[in-house]
Amino acid sequence: MITDPVFYLAAAPAVILMGLAKGGLSGLGMLSVPLMALVVSPVQGAAILMPTLLVQDMVSLWAFRRTIDRRNVCILVPSAAIGVAIGYLLAARVSDAWIALLIGTISIVFGARRLYLETRQTPPKPRAADILPGLFWGICSGFTSMVAHAAGPPFQVYVMPQRLNRDVVVGTTAAVFTIVNWLKVIPYVALGQMTHENMVTATVLLPLAFASTWAGVFLIRRIGGRTFYLMVYTMLLLIGSKLIFSASRDLGVLGF
Repeated sequence: MITDPVFYLAAAPAVILMGLAKGGLSGLGMLSVPLMALVVSPVQGAAILMPTLLVQDMVSLWAFRRTIDRRNVCILVPSAAIGVAIGYLLAARVSDAWIALLIGTISIVFGARRLYLETRQTPPKPRAADILPGLFWGICSGFTSMVAHAAGPPFQVYVMPQRLNRDVVVGTTAAVFTIVNWLKVIPYVALGQMTHENMVTATVLLPLAFASTWAGVFLIRRIGGRTFYLMVYTMLLLIGSKLIFSASRDLGVLGF
């Protein structure tokens, strides 16, 4: 078990943010891995978060079990499984910085466009849950989930334009990522990340994970549908900007 108090100063907020995101406040969870990376390696941080993710997924799934879009689940889960497999095979060869740069760019372009459409007098028309786009974005979600716990932006690029009911979005998200995160357990074990130290540390964080997820559920049920969409797209812009900044720094583009 990690005993350094400085670790928990970063880990506790990371788990809280992930819990609020799992409860429905989409986007906040993207900040968790970068926070953990301040005190441990990104890979170890992701491994420690894995058990808390599984608990948070189950809480969110239970809370929104009656509002799941099964068509989206059937499209996204198999394709995300392919993405997880690709992420496992390429885990040692893929640059975290380039992945962050790609996700950040997607987040900003998509978020800015949808935010513009949402603020027009005539709201955008809902899109259908088409199979081919779903397969593509599902693979992207599985891949980015495996390598960085960052499946949110690709998932939202596909689901949010459908303009589903707020609770249906949250319920579908919970259903898809409950399955995807369980699929990730085997690759993480194979990569040697589910160590005794990491798992005991994760166990200490579980009560916080449980409580923060219920807090997210409580808060999201008090947010209107249009506010929910505006919030998600705004978070995508902020998170995308942060990812691009971090990636550019790591790649040496910023000169420091």
